[in-house]
Amino acid sequence: MLVDSHCHLDFPDLVGRLPEVLLRMRENQVGAAICIGVNLEDFPRVLALAESQPNLYATVGVHPEYTDIEEPTVERLVALADHVKVIAIGETGLDYYWQKDKPEWQRERFRNHIRAAKACGKPLVVHTRDSAVDTLRLMKEEGADAVGGVMHCFTEDWAVATEALDLGFHLSFSGIVTFKNALTVKDVARKCPLDRLLVETDAPYLAPVPYRGKQNEPAYVRYVAEEIARLRSLSLDEVMKATTENFSRLFNIPCAS
Repeated sequence: MLVDSHCHLDFPDLVGRLPEVLLRMRENQVGAAICIGVNLEDFPRVLALAESQPNLYATVGVHPEYTDIEEPTVERLVALADHVKVIAIGETGLDYYWQKDKPEWQRERFRNHIRAAKACGKPLVVHTRDSAVDTLRLMKEEGADAVGGVMHCFTEDWAVATEALDLGFHLSFSGIVTFKNALTVKDVARKCPLDRLLVETDAPYLAPVPYRGKQNEPAYVRYVAEEIARLRSLSLDEVMKATTENFSRLFNIPCAS
């Protein structure tokens, strides 16, 4: 089976047709998915989704792009993470694409997430966009290697990948790896150690080929796995087995591969 290690099932485009989404997951051998928290205001519905299905899990965190929301303190994150279905802290990190001034508040928010992850012993889900140098610097300064985690929707080069791997993090590949011109992502997907590799959709965004430009959903993580299998000259079964075992080990979730 496969696991979608990063999706947003609580977003209106998906939650409104949840029975269909779950059915299509089963039809495509996607046995589990992580519903990612992006702000504290919407966390209750993320958790409710995870509680509603045995194969759905949740994370708690505040995405670096979000402003005018409740700022996450270490104590608040740790308290919300104290639930069997909450398996990681995040989505967190840095995003300088929209925030061109590289705001200090983003960096302080990221530090709080790392500190919370260490306090509760759960891995991190890290977002980085146009910010790899600072992202890695803060991860090192705050000792993120103590808990590890995943670099979600990885699009950086092999040099950045190596630093993240050295910190004990996994690399997760999205539908971008199926895009014809995503040569850097394809290169890293070939080189990443098989035991540190995850697959995701980031649904409803970033649908893989042949659905590029359309609404994404967890069932389509199969196309990500198929492309990685092609790039690495492996069978789909080998990629399915490895990525599911990696998910199980990283998030401490018993999961048949």
